Amino acid sequence: MIAESGNQQADTGDDVDAVLPPASTRRFVAAPPLVPEPEFSRRESLPFLTFVAIVTVVAGLAHLTGAPIFISVALLATGLAGLAMHLRARRSEHRTSALLDETTARSRAEIETLADRMWEMQESDERFRGLIDALGDLVIHRNRDGHIVYANKVFADLVETDQRELAGKTLADLGIEVGIVPDAAFSDHECLSSTDVAINTPSGPRWFSWIELSIRDKDSGSVSHRAIARDITARKRAESSLITARERAEYASQAKSRFLATVSHEIRTPMNGIMGMARLLADTSLSPEQQTYVGAVSTSASALLALIEDLLDYSKIEAGRFDPEPQPMSVREIADNIIELLAARAFAKGIGLGCHVEPDVPQLITADPGKVRQVLLNLIGNAIKFTDSGGVLVSIARARTETSDRICFTIADTGPGLRDADLERIFEEFEQADGTSTRTHGGAGLGLAISRRLVAAMGGTISVSSLLGQGSEFVFEIPAIAATEAPQGRQNALSGRRAVILSKNAVEADAIARTIRANGGAVDIATTAAQAAPFAAGCDAILVDAAMEEGDGRLLKRLRQSGFSDCEAITLIAPTDRGMLGEFRASGYATFLARPVRGGTLLRVLLSSHAPSHGPPQPEKRGAPSLRAVGIRQRGLSVLIAEDNDINAMLARATLLKAGHRVKVVGNGKAAVEAVTGAAHKDRFDVVLMDLHMPVMDGLDAIAAIRRHEEESSVRPVPIMVLSADSQEKTRHAVLAHGASGFVTKPLDPEALVNAVEGQVVAA
Repeated sequence: MIAESGNQQADTGDDVDAVLPPASTRRFVAAPPLVPEPEFSRRESLPFLTFVAIVTVVAGLAHLTGAPIFISVALLATGLAGLAMHLRARRSEHRTSALLDETTARSRAEIETLADRMWEMQESDERFRGLIDALGDLVIHRNRDGHIVYANKVFADLVETDQRELAGKTLADLGIEVGIVPDAAFSDHECLSSTDVAINTPSGPRWFSWIELSIRDKDSGSVSHRAIARDITARKRAESSLITARERAEYASQAKSRFLATVSHEIRTPMNGIMGMARLLADTSLSPEQQTYVGAVSTSASALLALIEDLLDYSKIEAGRFDPEPQPMSVREIADNIIELLAARAFAKGIGLGCHVEPDVPQLITADPGKVRQVLLNLIGNAIKFTDSGGVLVSIARARTETSDRICFTIADTGPGLRDADLERIFEEFEQADGTSTRTHGGAGLGLAISRRLVAAMGGTISVSSLLGQGSEFVFEIPAIAATEAPQGRQNALSGRRAVILSKNAVEADAIARTIRANGGAVDIATTAAQAAPFAAGCDAILVDAAMEEGDGRLLKRLRQSGFSDCEAITLIAPTDRGMLGEFRASGYATFLARPVRGGTLLRVLLSSHAPSHGPPQPEKRGAPSLRAVGIRQRGLSVLIAEDNDINAMLARATLLKAGHRVKVVGNGKAAVEAVTGAAHKDRFDVVLMDLHMPVMDGLDAIAAIRRHEEESSVRPVPIMVLSADSQEKTRHAVLAHGASGFVTKPLDPEALVNAVEGQVVAA
């Protein structure tokens, strides 16, 4: 069967439909009949045979009548020739008929085969189109100018246009904004592009992922664009919902963070008054019972302040305002300061606290000192809180390889340890090793979570290893950026020196011993006088824990008798033992070292010349005031306090008055400016304490106004100390950049406040 040619479309050379008409318009007709057989044998051959018969008869009659023989032969030959011609013609007719039959049969088979193939192609094309339509994707074929050559039924239904009417239209005609890839993009004769396209439909806009392959024929140079688009409306709506939900969550998180920051700051202000007044009250004449109550107030206030600090730090992390502020810092100085700060807490529990810094640790590195300090406070504070016997040892070393240089902080304790299942969980927010309601130790469970984020922000790592019942070891590392090397030769500073440590506090004794050995010295540790006796030979110094000594120096006398007669005796005292220094001097101790022992102080004492065995000791004091500071305190300073909170102002005023200074208080920044700029030369203030947040004019504006007046009047700048509950390094830098001379953090510590005020004048 052959499709009628009258319904065929023009051949475009690009699509099967250009050859075959639509299935609904195709009709089929029968093939033409075969050619009929010739009629020679019946009508045309009969006269010829009659003629041959007549010639033969005539030849026979001529012979019978006596005609010449050649006439009879000629007639007979003519008849035979005619008969031969007739037979040859019949034979040729049969061959022609057979050949015609064979050709006709072969033509009919070829036509039927071609028709079958065309029918199969039509059925295959229709099945392919049905499959494409069943997938639900849009299929569009456009020519070089962007006119549609073919579009499937799904696309036609989407734009509500008859499929046959789409040919020749552009997508812009249908309200769809999809451009044509320029010819310059066809560097390799093809270009694959993709985009998300919105198509308006009666049911609303729908989104499609539009992927188009643009091809340029290498020979003819003709260009075509074939696209397939998949409906992604559901995904787009889900993405939009997620974006909206994320924005709402971010806004809620920021609001929560702002709330926490505001509330934390507001809570710190009254906490400053509670803690400060409790300290002032503790310095008055109180009965033992009253001292106990005041101590409970101070302890509770400190615990609440620690919780507030954690919440404030957590709010900063959630708000994304926790970026490091790197600057040169001393690892040794920060570690020693934190150890001294937490020592009272450790000694109150009867546990040891020691620190050892390896000699090759750089003198300075570039890091964020505030964040390093906070991580150490969290880790060491946690170790002290969970350790009831033994102690906490802090070790600082340098881990250097060919590709990295890092500072490694290790905090090891002898506490209860952790289970394997808790090693990762404790770094999560609001998690503790013991999460039950009957846990012994409180806390919000934020310290380790905050520490991990801080360390990660500085480009470091933090980890923990532990055995249940055998203590824990926390390790965090930070990069040693822009390291300034420590002075050379420290590793052998104590070469040839030998010491003996007599102490029952194994942790602190171990820290001191590590420092001595790391600097080239030799050391032995003993817990009793009997154990120490074998180490007397060759000993240069013996370090005795004051907790083991009697008031009359009985222990040192036994040591002298057991062989330590020529060595220097040094006592290790806790802050609470300072009142016994006179007795220790009288007992024969040459000097003392305050626990926890600083590495630098230990080296200076051991390297100093031997003091007389029974002469007056030369103790090494921390923070001893200079002669100028003593003179300043004797004559008193004139201090201006700008503080809008009455409790804080009262606390600062009482503290400074008790130290012998003169104080004036104003309630806002404008009044502070007027007091400083309007004072006569003889009435000028020696120091100004300026709160940051005040009505009428805040602290920064007040500082700027005072500095402008000083420049215009050519007078000496007055030291201005900023008072703020915000202890961020960024805040410190900001106030210093605005002209402040120093920074004091709230809650105010009376002793720290007096030292800061006097220090400003001493430095000036």
